[in-house]
Amino acid sequence: MQEVGIQTEYIKLQQILKLAGIIGQGSDARALIAEGLVYVNGNQALERGKKIRPNDVVEVKGLGSVKVVMEG
Repeated sequence: MQEVGIQTEYIKLQQILKLAGIIGQGSDARALIAEGLVYVNGNQALERGKKIRPNDVVEVKGLGSVKVVMEG
């Protein structure tokens, strides 16, 4: 599992997927969510704009997972 650091209170789901290199663009996130492949802390994600906070774990089935950590 890789870690991605943020310096804000939260980051949107599609942004963290792009930062982690799991997707190339926002429309990729939409497709993965529609297929039911994206999970946040073990719960299926239903929206690209979901707020992801430090210590949250985002998993995309078959593509990998990322833990969000606070930088600074």
